[in-house]
Amino acid sequence: MGEIKRVGIVGSGIMGSGIAEVAAKAGFEVILRSRSQSSADAMVAGLQKSLDKQVEKGRLEEAARDAALALVRGVSDLNELADCDLVIESILEDLPTKKQLFNDLDRIVKDGAILATNTSTLPVVEMAMETGRPERVCGVHFFNPAPAMPLVEIVRAITSSDETIAETRAFAEACGKGPVEVKDQAGFIVNALLFPYLNNAIRLMDAGVATRDDIDAAMKGGCNFPMGPFALLDLVGLDTSLSILEALYTEFKDPNYAPAPLLRRMVSAERLGRKSGIGFYDYRK
Repeated sequence: MGEIKRVGIVGSGIMGSGIAEVAAKAGFEVILRSRSQSSADAMVAGLQKSLDKQVEKGRLEEAARDAALALVRGVSDLNELADCDLVIESILEDLPTKKQLFNDLDRIVKDGAILATNTSTLPVVEMAMETGRPERVCGVHFFNPAPAMPLVEIVRAITSSDETIAETRAFAEACGKGPVEVKDQAGFIVNALLFPYLNNAIRLMDAGVATRDDIDAAMKGGCNFPMGPFALLDLVGLDTSLSILEALYTEFKDPNYAPAPLLRRMVSAERLGRKSGIGFYDYRK
């Protein structure tokens, strides 16, 4: 087994910065890549802001914050990831785009390094087969927000070696996470169970069975969930939710996975949830 010391993260969204924070706090050197240097710098600044808040609230020592920040570097050139031991992609949930990225990473990143995807539902094997090292490709699915959520799904593609899975599990454990292993099937564990529930909540509301607020209140009060389905959809992002449901339906053709028409309309209207300021709830106030 190789030792993971330097971690590359590709993607400038919430998940990319969250994974970077987790890895840096665990003592890994982190190279955070975005498409422009300005957005990479903004990600590092956002990470610093997050750590500063933790210091203010007494959850993190100043020395630990400074040590974590010293381990993070923002870059725009993909070639800066060449010497990484593990690279995690966390870009948009679009399979052709991810496949092209894995093709590029395979040419750039040193032999023997692990190339991992943070996809929430797309087939890992299709990304693996874009590389000359399919045995060194797996899924490492963090949940949002990555610094707070304890779970990581380690996704074993049919091509993934035992060594790759063991090293990736060790990385997740070093980050203080509780990894579970799952085979490469759409939705893995959590989303395969979660998204039919979220989808059916939209259908209930659209059919007039109950209001948004009453459905959210019912699931919090009746099932002891920390938030209702509509608040959760807004947090995940309605575009991301639509992509997950489409991938699930493509693989299984189960009617429970067929995206609710209202979800499609809201995405078309760019009502994406918290990220756009409005979704099922309005966050612009």
